[in-house]
Amino acid sequence: MKTQEQFQVLIANESHLDFAQIICDEMASSAKARGTGIAKRTPEYIQQKMREGKAVIAFSKEGVWAGFCYIETWSHGQYVANSGLIVAPPFRKGGLARAIKAKIFQLSRKLYPEAKIFGLTTGLAVMKINSELGYEPVTYSELTQDEAFWAGCKSCVNYDILMSKERKNCLCTAMLYDPKDHYTPEETKEDFQQHSKLYERFMRIKKWKLLQPFLKKEKEETPKKRGLAGIFSFLFSL
Repeated sequence: MKTQEQFQVLIANESHLDFAQIICDEMASSAKARGTGIAKRTPEYIQQKMREGKAVIAFSKEGVWAGFCYIETWSHGQYVANSGLIVAPPFRKGGLARAIKAKIFQLSRKLYPEAKIFGLTTGLAVMKINSELGYEPVTYSELTQDEAFWAGCKSCVNYDILMSKERKNCLCTAMLYDPKDHYTPEETKEDFQQHSKLYERFMRIKKWKLLQPFLKKEKEETPKKRGLAGIFSFLFSL
């Protein structure tokens, strides 16, 4: 069955305000399960996005909440991020994330036609979806330098890595859609398909390289913190 027949993907409004707490809870639960961090948002913040018409919400054909995503703007509207993408566990792996991303991307282009749309992700699945929309992998220097955006990374478990690299690199891959200079979605999709294995390998190497200094530091500090019992525990864990 086609995704559009299984789900309703709508621009959120005031009639959806009661779903804000459920959305926030699922965002936090999903981040914990993945072992990553997110820019924490309150139900009030999510409700504000709904009132402003800057969010997309999805329901199953039975009317059960299924997914969500919202728009954030940075650098006085020069940059746009489609943030907080979440799909409820029962509805994952069915194409809903792709449908939500497409809807929020269209809404972003309508509201901010001149803005650069960007995202940070550690997942190949999201990279694939972004490439289908016309996003390209870029360096961090091509993203907004708005302090408010980077402050949102403080709740991520990898924030120390980001800061150790002076915000020039981290485990996430940066992707950007520039309306003034971009390839067609067909071109970026084909490029991703051709190099997906290379991207996957690169992300593994990148993760290993960026984590090494922190793993080494942890190994050096662990015995000192835990005393003799900690030393034996530490040795047997190697």
